[in-house]
Amino acid sequence: MPIATRAFAATAADQPLSPYSFERRDPGPDDVAIAIKYCGVCHSDLHVVHNDLGGTRYPIVPGHEIAGVVTAVGANVTRFKEGDRVGVGCMVDSCRTCASCQAGEEQYCVPGMTQTYGSPDPKGAEVGQTITQGGYSDRITVDQAYVLSIPDSLPLDAAAPLLCAGITTYSPLRHWKVGPGSKVAVVGLGGLGHMAVKLAVAMGAEVSVLSTSDRKKADAERMGAKHFLINSDKDAMKAAAEKFDLIINTVSATHEIASHLNLLARDGTMVMLGLTTEGLPVFALPLLMRRRSVAGSLIGGIRETQEMLDFCAEHGIVCDIETIAPHQINEAYARMEKSDVRYRFVIDMAQIDQAA
Repeated sequence: MPIATRAFAATAADQPLSPYSFERRDPGPDDVAIAIKYCGVCHSDLHVVHNDLGGTRYPIVPGHEIAGVVTAVGANVTRFKEGDRVGVGCMVDSCRTCASCQAGEEQYCVPGMTQTYGSPDPKGAEVGQTITQGGYSDRITVDQAYVLSIPDSLPLDAAAPLLCAGITTYSPLRHWKVGPGSKVAVVGLGGLGHMAVKLAVAMGAEVSVLSTSDRKKADAERMGAKHFLINSDKDAMKAAAEKFDLIINTVSATHEIASHLNLLARDGTMVMLGLTTEGLPVFALPLLMRRRSVAGSLIGGIRETQEMLDFCAEHGIVCDIETIAPHQINEAYARMEKSDVRYRFVIDMAQIDQAA
């Protein structure tokens, strides 16, 4: 039987999120049914709800940082059982046959991954769903191949944002081979940035944070950063020239990046993680003079996401969170737009009954 689901959804770009009821599919042979306990609130949720990128189809239930407990499994499921602690990140399927999928990099699926919310949902027809719906809800059904195991040592609430903020920062740190001796700078100490600091420190890097003010300096140092730079301080920026092997840029708003390129050593790379809706000017000369690169990175594959969760368990790493009830989501969005959160909102779905 279809699974009755309660949620918060956006019905239009200019309307607040509100209570919404719909049905999830009953688990098929390869599916895992999950009771969602917590869901992190990502800045990209806000972009989709406001239709900043175009193409949002309403009603839409956001949320792709999902932590919960298995309630049922299909006949073919071997990886999970009822009662297991599990997570679901930014994707719930992919083509599985293209070169990226075969390499375990499903996030770069050539036809396009099936995102946790807002993608066409061929499996939802039986319950009248044409698009996937996300984790601002109390239930979800997902193919076992796209479900993650959350280690017992990680609390579910603080682990939820690892499914996006954690893997989004872990993947480039691994790809660019960060380790002991690496010098890493993190631009912006927000939901992504604070995870980049914690992970890079755990990998053995010497980490610096670049910010627009010093109000988060104490937090950065608590997380293990050795240096804190104000990017408007020309003398400090000049002194830091050519110091970094890797810059993780997490800012999700349009901002000036040209001056940051001079901070890169020869062959250094700035990786863009923030979802900006406008172009960022990049000048060729700073790139040419030191063979520097500007790159991008998108979450991680399922295998790497599980690796990240296990790494976090080994090193005792979780997100710094502020837990909210579902009915507080619009207030959380307003605060997010003002960067008023340290460092990730997480919805406690046990409080869904308060929505009435």
